[in-house]
Amino acid sequence: MTTRNDIERVLWKACDSFRGKIDSSRYKDYILSMLFVKYLSDVSKEKRAKYMEQYNGDERRVERAMGREQFTLDSESTFDYLYENRNSNDIGQKINIALSHIENSNSAKLTNVFRAIDFNSQVDFGDVKAKNATLRNLLEDFHDLDLCPGQLGSADIIGDAYEYMIANFASDAGKKGGEFFTPSQVSELIASLVKPQENDRIYDPTCGSGGLLLKTYKKVPSGKVALYGQEANNQTWALCTMNMFLHGVDDARIWQGDTLSNPQNVENDQLMKFQVVVANPPFSLDKWDSGFLSNAGLDAKGKKQEKMTAAMDSWKRFDWGVPPSSKGDYAFVLHMLSSLDAENGRMAVVLPHGVLFRGASEGKIRRQLVEMNLLDAVIGLPANLFYGTGIPACILVFKKNRPRRDVLFIDASGEGNYEKGKNQNVLRNSDIARIVSTYEARETVDKYSYVAFYDEIKDNDFNLNIPRYVDTFEEEELVDIDEVKQNIANIEAELAQVQAQMAKYLNDLEL
Repeated sequence: MTTRNDIERVLWKACDSFRGKIDSSRYKDYILSMLFVKYLSDVSKEKRAKYMEQYNGDERRVERAMGREQFTLDSESTFDYLYENRNSNDIGQKINIALSHIENSNSAKLTNVFRAIDFNSQVDFGDVKAKNATLRNLLEDFHDLDLCPGQLGSADIIGDAYEYMIANFASDAGKKGGEFFTPSQVSELIASLVKPQENDRIYDPTCGSGGLLLKTYKKVPSGKVALYGQEANNQTWALCTMNMFLHGVDDARIWQGDTLSNPQNVENDQLMKFQVVVANPPFSLDKWDSGFLSNAGLDAKGKKQEKMTAAMDSWKRFDWGVPPSSKGDYAFVLHMLSSLDAENGRMAVVLPHGVLFRGASEGKIRRQLVEMNLLDAVIGLPANLFYGTGIPACILVFKKNRPRRDVLFIDASGEGNYEKGKNQNVLRNSDIARIVSTYEARETVDKYSYVAFYDEIKDNDFNLNIPRYVDTFEEEELVDIDEVKQNIANIEAELAQVQAQMAKYLNDLEL
């Protein structure tokens, strides 16, 4: 049997073939693409062998059966073909052709997933000799890895290993842009908070590699939900599409492009509505409005408009206020709320703590969210949970059509509410369970949670900073002055005794 550890061991071996030659944030794309090809090849090989046995070697019937499978693969697109040609001088081009064939043969599911990958790139690989050596090593690294379904311990093992690999490169790839891979335990928490149901539409407007969408999807055992997403980064979009495919979700609608300036999930000339929306958008994205400004017309004075206005958005998402250009957090929140089903919409989003108390336009937006009774809960998370950043974050939970008028505050950031790690802290299953149970019970728990009603929030000028509501201050024990005095006296007596003993020893030595 092939275990997850076996897969990860091969992946890291493949990394060794690239280290020192290509930046780590880049070579993950090559390694994960090759893992994808190896998986498709092994699945296809196992299926073909079964059909050959079933149809007694009748090639025509075998080919018809193979044509009905999840994907098709021609002979020159298989990993085995590439491995046999690993010493070819044009191996990079052969891999590119194989990837192109895979796309063209499965255009409904895999169109353009490899468009940002060039195994023949001189920029990444250097001269022909260096390139061929690296690619030969890569093919040899994967050769002995058996990814046939009959050899895999579980259906998700390949997808989980895929996500593990993405996570290990996330700190290098995303921290400069404020884009942080969502750790599995945070995704689990978010999925548990929104409680997806059968027939729900589930949406992630900044879906990254798809981990949060998949975690939410798995909360519905039947799988009878529809997944939608959009991702601005072309390479990450490709990883997401492949990740969905590897997890057996090949009908997800994942679009590439800027969600804010060019939303793709549209229906009847309106933003599509979803019962569940989840997201971990880029923290405080700078110049989030650049897509609007680049297409802006002239102002009254005939000059190019340099400041975003609500009127520039044809979808009318910013009528409550336009977030500052330097911080796009509320731009994503307003987009998500505009995409939320009016009757049964639930939404959970990871954001930096600044959204809870920053003023100006963000303060006005925050007031509207509370006054319109959309905000359901504010959950403070421990610091250092995310790859590549120690920034403490929070989860805001929103609901449409709320019958109550309060906000639950949970402070899960304190010691004892997470497991400390050497490089990264972790939410344990028990920590997640406590947050979820407290959220469901909506109860005030000393030094952990607090139910704040509208008037109290209003009195705080709609400042949502968690310490205003959840008091985690630990009172120091009262000091017994008499006991302290007695302890000092005892110490002084012991010191005098020691000093007298030392003087005796010194006197004896002089003799």
